[in-house]
Amino acid sequence: MAELSDLRVAVVATDGFEEAELLEPAQALRNAGAEVLVAAPRRGEIQGFEHDTKTKAVEVDILLQDSRADYFDAVLFPGGALNADDLRMVPDVQNFLRAMHSAGKPIAAICHAPWELISAGLVRDRMLTSYYTIQDDIRNAGGRWVDRETVEDDNWLTSRQPADLPAFNRAMVDMFARSMSVGRQERLAK
Repeated sequence: MAELSDLRVAVVATDGFEEAELLEPAQALRNAGAEVLVAAPRRGEIQGFEHDTKTKAVEVDILLQDSRADYFDAVLFPGGALNADDLRMVPDVQNFLRAMHSAGKPIAAICHAPWELISAGLVRDRMLTSYYTIQDDIRNAGGRWVDRETVEDDNWLTSRQPADLPAFNRAMVDMFARSMSVGRQERLAK
């Protein structure tokens, strides 16, 4: 597995996140050595779900309003229809996403999380996947939706659903490691 020490990852979520889509990728990142911080619109805990049933709550590490692209190296957006639908209209989320994207930093999104990419105005001319119910939203935003376990398009990685988590986690850790390598090479060239 790739080594991610010195990598700081924001996990952007709120109440209604799909438990497995936050906890499993976050653990995969930690296992690879990354520092993982949960960023949310409010302090305290946010409530996880397994589909429509409440599960574990997760402690918030940093407020979204305090999250800056220059502080993070990568971002993970877990799914959950309630989570993604709430976050997609939060200006702090849209601004953070645009800044991460503009900086060329890796963005990983699973299930319903591409809704945030759509609302941030970033999907046009991009290839991605998602939970099948939002494929029309992606197409209507000018993106190209495909039905695959994972899709990597430049600095984006997307995936469909919890069943795809093993492939998503592997691809995410690998993509984040490649971005670290490119970043190191650019710093050395200066």
